[in-house]
Parts: sequence; structure tokens; C-alpha cells
Amino acid sequence: MQDPIQGLQKVNRRELKRRKAALKAQSERKVGEIYVASQFKLTVMRFRRNKLARVGFVALCLIYFIAIFANFLVPYGAQEYNPKITNMSPRGMHWIDADGNFSWRPFVYEITQDYDPVTFAPIHVEDTTSKAYVSLFVKGSPYKLLGLIPCDVHLFGVEQMPEMAGKTFGIYLFGTDQAGRDLFSRTLIGSQISATVGLVGVLLSFILGMILGGLSGYLGGKVDMVIQRIIDFTIALPTIPLWMALAAAVPPEWPVTKTYFCITIILSLLGWPSLARTVRSKFMSLKNEDYVKAAKVANASTFRIITKHMVPMFTSHLIASLSLSVPGMILGETSLSFLGLGLRAPAVSWGVLLSDAQKFRNVALYPWTLLPGIFVIVTVMAFNFVGDGLRDAADPYL
Repeated sequence: MQDPIQGLQKVNRRELKRRKAALKAQSERKVGEIYVASQFKLTVMRFRRNKLARVGFVALCLIYFIAIFANFLVPYGAQEYNPKITNMSPRGMHWIDADGNFSWRPFVYEITQDYDPVTFAPIHVEDTTSKAYVSLFVKGSPYKLLGLIPCDVHLFGVEQMPEMAGKTFGIYLFGTDQAGRDLFSRTLIGSQISATVGLVGVLLSFILGMILGGLSGYLGGKVDMVIQRIIDFTIALPTIPLWMALAAAVPPEWPVTKTYFCITIILSLLGWPSLARTVRSKFMSLKNEDYVKAAKVANASTFRIITKHMVPMFTSHLIASLSLSVPGMILGETSLSFLGLGLRAPAVSWGVLLSDAQKFRNVALYPWTLLPGIFVIVTVMAFNFVGDGLRDAADPYL
């Protein structure tokens, strides 16, 4: 009779051999896929191995999701104000009341205004004898979802009841500004401008850089010389003073949309030379390759040679360069709006919100006005992480 322990050992050895064979076959299959994979697929595979790049990518997805649905995610409108709660410190939700009783449903206390007996400065106190519950999908300020669909439903908020008339209840996670507007709502809504101005600006820079850099590198000769002198002149211009001069020329009476596109064009006018030089160097190195010469011999058009044979060879490098250019655009808009030369009220952007923190007194007394700056830092760092990851993934020598 066979020993059951020996039989079990034989089964385990057979299972171990089977697993090793499966792993070997899987490894060989992956190696085969790498040999036949396109440059784009290889870039994606290397990008996935970069942890910081993945963290930055997730952060950017979250930021742009917030920007798209900001009006729905916030409890108040961007221009909704309450003069009774100006410059109020952050106030959140409660689950435990003043008597120590736990509530499964979050609530907020009534906010009353008082005055400091020494400085006579207005202070805000929570009345623990009066509270209101927080609800989901609350009706509030009207807005257009995705800029198209009229809507007045917000993700969360305090539902107004008849008995609450004349009283102040609310959720102010980031506090309020000097006009009594919710800073949390305005920060999230401000991402719609600040987070997109970089993408639009980089898109315009990409178009200019691709056209001029491609012509310079592919045609060469006098065309290359003229375009290179234009690039040298543009790079020699002082960026910040020129931004300020062009932004100061924007009429203050222009509507928000018109000002937004004007600021975007101003930012993109000085962002294309570096990309144009990158494209030029790639074109000059690729136009002497055998497959490009073969395409010319086959009477392929110039447009087809550029779009089908040359540009796909360095697409990943272009994506990496573009992702590293977006933070500069975002910081440019924030800086101009902070100085009062970019977007102006009633527009809402991170730079406009940070302009309230220009005075040291405001920062000392109301430090929560700097909270929009955290979103600027996180967005810029996320783009840098993603850009570095794409650059490393696209570099075949790393």
C-alpha cells in the first residue's frame, strides 16, 4: 500500500513543475510581446513601473474629474455669499453633539456673529442648541452641468427648512472670504479655469511648435535659418515682464470667456520655441534614415512622410515634453491673476483666489485664504511626476 505522504509529495512535485512551466511560457510570451511591441506600447509598459508617475497620473485624473463636475460637487455657487460670515475660519460637520451623543447623520450648528471684547473684531460662534442635518443631493444655486445642462442639485449641503429662516447654517470646509463666500466651493470651481488653461495653452504651443519646428528641420536651408532666428528672438525676450505687459493690455471690461482665451494665447506665445527646437532636432536626425529616403523614392507626399513615417517615431517624446510644459502654463496664469493682471473678478481661478492673500495682514489673520495654493502645488507636482515618468519611459537608453 502506497504511503499517503509520498503520494502527496509526488502531487506537489507535479504541481510545482506545472507552475514552473506555466511561468516560463508566460515569461517567453511577454518577451515575445516586447520584441514586437510598438514604441508607444513600450513607453506605456515602462511608465507603469514608475510609482511616482502612477501617483501623479491618479492625482491628475482626480483633479480633472473635480474640474468637470465642480459645480455639482460643491455645496454653494461661486458667487453665493452671506455678509454675516465674512472671513470666517473653516467649519466642518459634526457627528458628536455638545452632550456627547453620537449621530449617524452629520450635522452643523447655527453660526452666530459676535464681537471680541478687546479688539472689537467680529468673531463667529457655533450655537450648540440649534443644529441642522447635512443631506445628499440638495437643491441650491443653479448652474449648468458640463456647461450645457441646467441643474440646481448639489452633492451635499444643508437643506433649508422654513424654521431656519433668518438663521445661518452651512458647511464651510475652507472657511469664507471677505465677502462671505465659501472658499471650498470657489476653490473647486476655480479648477475649471486654472487646470484647463495649461492644457489649452500647451495645445496652441504644440501646434506652433510642430508646424514651425517641422518645417525648419525637414526643409532646412533658408527656411531653417529664418525660423531659428525667430526662435532665438522669442527665447531672448524676458518672459514674466512680457506676460505682464501683454496681460495689462487686456481691457478690464472684457467678459470672462474672452479674457480667458486672451490670457491663454499670451501664455502660449512664449511656450512654443522649446518644443519647436525639439521637433527640429528630431526631424533633422530622421530625414536621413533609410525608410524616409525609401518613402521619397516611392513618390510619397511630404505630408505623408512627416505624418506616417517621422512623427510616430518620437510621439512619446512629444507627449513627455507637453506634460512638462503644462505646469509652467498653470503657474503663469496663477501668477498673472495673483498680481491682478490676468483674470479678474467675477472670474474664479486659483490665482484670483490667492490675490486675497497679497497683504501680510490678511495672511496673518486669515491663513485659510492660502488653501487654494495647495491645489496649485499638487497639480504642478502631479504634472511633473507624470512628465518625468513619460520622459524616462520614452528614453531608450535608460
